[in-house]
Amino acid sequence: MRERSERITGTAEPLDRADRADSVDSATEVFVAHRNLLFTVAYEMLGSAADAEDVLQETWLRWVGVDLATVREERAYLVRIVTRQALDRMRALARRKESYVGPWLPEPLLTAPDVAEDVELAESVSMAMLLVLETLAPTERAVFVLREVFDLDYDEIAEAVDKSSAAVRQLAYRARAHVAARRPRGTVSPAESRAALQAFLRAVETGDLQSLLDILAPDVVALSDGGGVKHALLRPIMGADKVARLLAVGWWKRDAERSAEPVQINGGPGLLVRIDGEIDGVVAVRVENGYVTGAYHVRNPEKLSRVVRETAVSR
Repeated sequence: MRERSERITGTAEPLDRADRADSVDSATEVFVAHRNLLFTVAYEMLGSAADAEDVLQETWLRWVGVDLATVREERAYLVRIVTRQALDRMRALARRKESYVGPWLPEPLLTAPDVAEDVELAESVSMAMLLVLETLAPTERAVFVLREVFDLDYDEIAEAVDKSSAAVRQLAYRARAHVAARRPRGTVSPAESRAALQAFLRAVETGDLQSLLDILAPDVVALSDGGGVKHALLRPIMGADKVARLLAVGWWKRDAERSAEPVQINGGPGLLVRIDGEIDGVVAVRVENGYVTGAYHVRNPEKLSRVVRETAVSR
């Protein structure tokens, strides 16, 4: 009788709305709890914070429609959604890169100092590693990130990339071997990185060629990304002599009020560069064995929104 009365008077509908509101609140709470991890997964797959945020938005829209009572493991379920959305997004990103002017570099992130303390996380989001991951096929990249960085088991990854567990194991093996042959050679302590960055900055600011040669590794590589909007190198520069001369006479122009602030970029040492007080770009610096082995200069204005404030990344 009560049920019939509720149907007649309409009191059942508000109860349904309340149930839906509770469901959305629960979904929101779970999503927020895992958001930093989900962003990191998407960013490591895409190398673009803007695209990673779009993937998170798409993930949220799908997540909010899921019946949480049917979800056994919320983290794995969310990672699966993010991975599938990121794989779809990779195809559009690949087309944009084909017409990109000059070298394409990942979108830099200003990260908190404690990211550098987590060696594996810092390496996984570093410019050097993201460039290595660019050489993998999309599914290989997804498998590598989920297995090596986030330690998902093969069955979970198989569901995320829509492959069999056996296929995922083979993909993981190939990706691991591919990355091992190209990845940075080792890790250094945050203190060693800071010391090398300070020496690098002093040498650049003074234009002291010998000081630059002293801090640069023989096989150092310099890349810059202007996106066709800002002046930048159109190809990589390799070798200590060439990079030192570039930095000493070409990069640090003295015809403007230029400053460089040491910061954490993608979990490692970097410089936030300003001209006449305005952010002009960032330089992410790769340090190995006390020497600078890579300098990644991003000037494309569309890629600098994440260097104004820290972005949280996590595993």
